[in-house]
Amino acid sequence: MKYRNSWLAALAAASLLLSGCAAAGAAAPGAAAASETHAAGHAGEQHDTGTEGPPEAAQMVCGKETQDNISSSLALSAAPHSVSSWADKLFTCTYHLAEGSFVISVKESADPAAARQYFEALQSEAGDAAPIQGLANLGFPAYETPRGSVVFLKDNMTLSVDATDLPGAVGPSNVTPAAFAYQIATTILACWTEHP
Repeated sequence: MKYRNSWLAALAAASLLLSGCAAAGAAAPGAAAASETHAAGHAGEQHDTGTEGPPEAAQMVCGKETQDNISSSLALSAAPHSVSSWADKLFTCTYHLAEGSFVISVKESADPAAARQYFEALQSEAGDAAPIQGLANLGFPAYETPRGSVVFLKDNMTLSVDATDLPGAVGPSNVTPAAFAYQIATTILACWTEHP
């Protein structure tokens, strides 16, 4: 695989980040709201987008642990500014980094079969998607794109991590956007496994 060394470095870094995996319940307040979080930790506007909010596992992508993992990986002095939304069973968290936007989303499907259909549709739309195979997929259906998207399917949830807006070398380790996306995705998946 073209990105094998990057994946190995990202996997090693991800294992270091896993030690701080917090419970899903502490991930993000305001489940049924779109919210804005600033680096200083101030809450911004919140808009109710429905009566049922995202599951706790989905909220983790915009929670403190993910913010801390991104900050640690990129050697940031403060948590990155983020904006989240919940619509059509899709929870999206956009991190506004100095280098560009970094987007993590979780689609909650009705059941694993519907989630598989959603995953496969995303993979087909990507066009240049390649399956993540072997140990690197952690036992889940997964694919990557050369530009920096990584998508994993777990149960009825599809995790998409998009680093395509970031430059070719990310963070102090100068990893590819795909390797950075993989690193963050695997830390989130580990938290999902630890706190289902």
